[in-house]
Amino acid sequence: MVPTYENAKTLTIPGSLTMANQKHFLWFIFIVLFIPAIRPSTTKEVIRVPVGVVLNLNSSVGAMAENCMTMALDDFYAKHAHYQTRLSLLTRDSKNDVVSAAFEAQHLINIERVSAIIGPQSSAEAKFVIELGRRNHVPIISFSATSPSLSPSHSSFFIRTAFSDSAHVEAIAAIVGAYSWLEVVLIYEDTEYGNSLIPYLVDAFQQVGARVPYRSVISPHYNDREILKELNHLKSTRARIFLVHMTASLGSKLFLLASKAGMMTEGYGWIVTEGLSTLLDPMGSRTMDSMQGVVGVRPYIPMSKELEDFVLRMKRFRFRKSSKITGVNLFGLWAYDTVWALAMAVEKVGIASRVDLASLGSGDRGQNLLEAILDLKFENLSGNFRLVKGQLEASTFEVFNVIGGKERIIGYWNQKKGLSRKLNGAAELDIRKTLEKAICWPGNTTYIPPTKILRIGVPLKQGFYEFLRVEKNNISGFSADIFFAAVKQLPFSLSYEFSNFSGTYDELLYQIHLQKYDAVVGDTTIIADRSLYVDFTLPYSESGFSMIVLTEDSERNSLWIFLKPLSLGLWLTTGVAFIFTGFVIWLLEHRENTEFRGPRQQQLGMILWFSFSTLVFAHREKVVNNWSRFVLIIWVFVVLILTQSYTASLASMLTVQKLQPAFTDIKEIQRNGSKVGYQNNSFIKGFLMEHFNFDETQLVPLVTIQDYHNALSRGNKNRVAAILDEVPYLKLLLKKNCSKYTMVGPTYKTDGFGFAFPSGSSLVSYMSRAILNVTQDKNQTDKLQSTYFDYFDNQPACEDQSAKISSEGPSLGVYSFGGLFIIAGVASMVALLMYMYHFLCSHWPALRTISSSESRFWEKLVEVAKHFDKKDLTSHQFKRRESRVHALDTPDEGPAAAPGANDMQNNSAGTHITVENNLDMNGNENLSSGHRDSSMPVLDS
Repeated sequence: MVPTYENAKTLTIPGSLTMANQKHFLWFIFIVLFIPAIRPSTTKEVIRVPVGVVLNLNSSVGAMAENCMTMALDDFYAKHAHYQTRLSLLTRDSKNDVVSAAFEAQHLINIERVSAIIGPQSSAEAKFVIELGRRNHVPIISFSATSPSLSPSHSSFFIRTAFSDSAHVEAIAAIVGAYSWLEVVLIYEDTEYGNSLIPYLVDAFQQVGARVPYRSVISPHYNDREILKELNHLKSTRARIFLVHMTASLGSKLFLLASKAGMMTEGYGWIVTEGLSTLLDPMGSRTMDSMQGVVGVRPYIPMSKELEDFVLRMKRFRFRKSSKITGVNLFGLWAYDTVWALAMAVEKVGIASRVDLASLGSGDRGQNLLEAILDLKFENLSGNFRLVKGQLEASTFEVFNVIGGKERIIGYWNQKKGLSRKLNGAAELDIRKTLEKAICWPGNTTYIPPTKILRIGVPLKQGFYEFLRVEKNNISGFSADIFFAAVKQLPFSLSYEFSNFSGTYDELLYQIHLQKYDAVVGDTTIIADRSLYVDFTLPYSESGFSMIVLTEDSERNSLWIFLKPLSLGLWLTTGVAFIFTGFVIWLLEHRENTEFRGPRQQQLGMILWFSFSTLVFAHREKVVNNWSRFVLIIWVFVVLILTQSYTASLASMLTVQKLQPAFTDIKEIQRNGSKVGYQNNSFIKGFLMEHFNFDETQLVPLVTIQDYHNALSRGNKNRVAAILDEVPYLKLLLKKNCSKYTMVGPTYKTDGFGFAFPSGSSLVSYMSRAILNVTQDKNQTDKLQSTYFDYFDNQPACEDQSAKISSEGPSLGVYSFGGLFIIAGVASMVALLMYMYHFLCSHWPALRTISSSESRFWEKLVEVAKHFDKKDLTSHQFKRRESRVHALDTPDEGPAAAPGANDMQNNSAGTHITVENNLDMNGNENLSSGHRDSSMPVLDS
């Protein structure tokens, strides 16, 4: 039994071993059968998506971009190994030819059936390829075609994974504005890339007050001799600020030749655009040495750990591939990010659509891929990848300065803050502090280069050196000092050199229009005709021009000077007033006052005598009528005013020296055929010939102040009647000789003296503000004027010319006393009308009898006059005299002895005369109170 047990046990053990082996065998069978089945299934799900790449592989950018895209594929799928899609890059060489690029793109679309095309490299090539993509619904993705003329908004299947060149023009303009440069010369290549940015630059410069006076277009096919010729031409224009917009290959050649031409020295300023500044790293050391002092603007790329690792790996990759690429630039980073973006979009579309991804790029599937790319947002080597309107959104740009073969960051710019010293710093209000460090300009200097070296024309004058004196290439005088003072007020440096010009002022100013001069400084008058071809600053002197003539002493010893105080009209008016007033007094007194009666000759003499005697208050005749007294009071007041005014005017004429101008009207001189002087080379000559029809033979050119004296002096055969010139010149002449000459006539309008610049020059506004600052500074202006115009103060001060002329002005006229004459006339007429009314009323019965008679009108009028000529016995005067006569008669004489009324009226030579002769002028009897003079005769009956 035991053996059996043992045998059984032995079997048992082998049985258990067999069970274990069977388990292992089953696992082995599972692995052998299923694992190989799984691997083919996984390999089958990974889909290769063909993507075309069109580059210029012979260029540094194309070669670098190819390397960056290769590394991008490796890095992306190493990080995303689980993705079901894989990009397959099919690279083609455009050979820098538009036709070749279009041919390769057409081949990739039609033959290779690519889903998208990366590239082409240049803007000119992209212009045609974009159209092919639009027709075939294939997205065209470019990381280097930055021309603003290529807009994703105009091409539905075009995506730009880079910044448009127009994004950084405001940053460049901000630099130009910070240094107050007024002119910038553009140098750009004659390609689609170069030409398309120029309108944006011009507009941006205008916003900061700068302009583009010249554009230099460089063809990519130019050889060194042709480029050097263009540079020498730019040098001859004296322009000093240049902006270069071109690709690396042409730009490097340009700077090497600019250094050879001596344009990379002190006094020059160079700025490069983004297209060239992003390529500085791959440039050789020789090119970098020639670019010392260049300022550039490029997109700001934040440094990250991934970017540093990529740069190191790129160097190892370059050595492994034996590549000639010397570094990595921004285009390489954009190429790297473009591959990542396309790989993510392809994966996104593939998962969402579950279609054969190999067919992407045609129909709606191409549109889906396009929309997937536009929706992407991620952070990568070049920073934030976010497409706005089909292209990368520009954010911040950095400003750098090339120094010692390296680039030094000196500031930043963004849309919100403008220029700033720090990346996240606040914007500076002071433009001089907007950059962190002073720029080292060409020539290894921190001296800010000027806009240009202005060639300033100055008139070569032979007189009036107080305003401008030219000595070789230096100038002095009032106008020169105003210019120098204004230049100091400018917010920027201004370089200039003076050039003498011999000719008229109009010819000098026209040299600006011919671009031979950049400005004219001097005593240049601002007039409308000249402003047609130049722009003037605000004036710095008095405006207008006038006429100066010789003065003559008034004839104080003239026999008839006593007539000059009153004008002829006033003399005649006064005489008429005297006669009229005397006539009114005679009418009022004739019927009541015996002193106003008598023969006609006596009455006429009385009318003249009485009125004129009031002139010296010598009248002795009494007036008895109240209306006469009223008229006489008013008239005496008028006479008082007239006599006092006459006395004052005559005294002034006899005691004050007066100067009379020989002429007062330019037209009078022209009619007389006299000669007129003017300052040589001035515009006055044309003005006289055009506006006053002077013949050229009547015009005498004068140069110096002494010439002015000689021309106006008597006895000179070339004597002129007057001189027309600018007011400042005439005042200078009068200051020296105010007793000989005077300024007369109207002042013709001009805008004074100013400085001239080319039409549209931005310097005009700056200089005008500077001139205002100078002229409004009274201390500075007084100092300048005292230097040149007040050194005659040691001579006796001249009296004011205007006062002299006004003191000898026209005689007193009627208008000055019109009110007095009106008052006197109204008073006389009122008194006369009231008296006549009373006469008509009191004698109406007799007058009615006369009027009702059948006599003729003139006979009736004579009868009325005769009636008026009779004495008014009812008047108080005659009644009082009658009572005085009767008081002299004896008591025993009765009433019958008294004469009748008619007898008393007709007795003009008898007793009546005797009585009146014994009455004094005051109407009192020459009798003692209650007694009668024994010598007085008794009136007979």
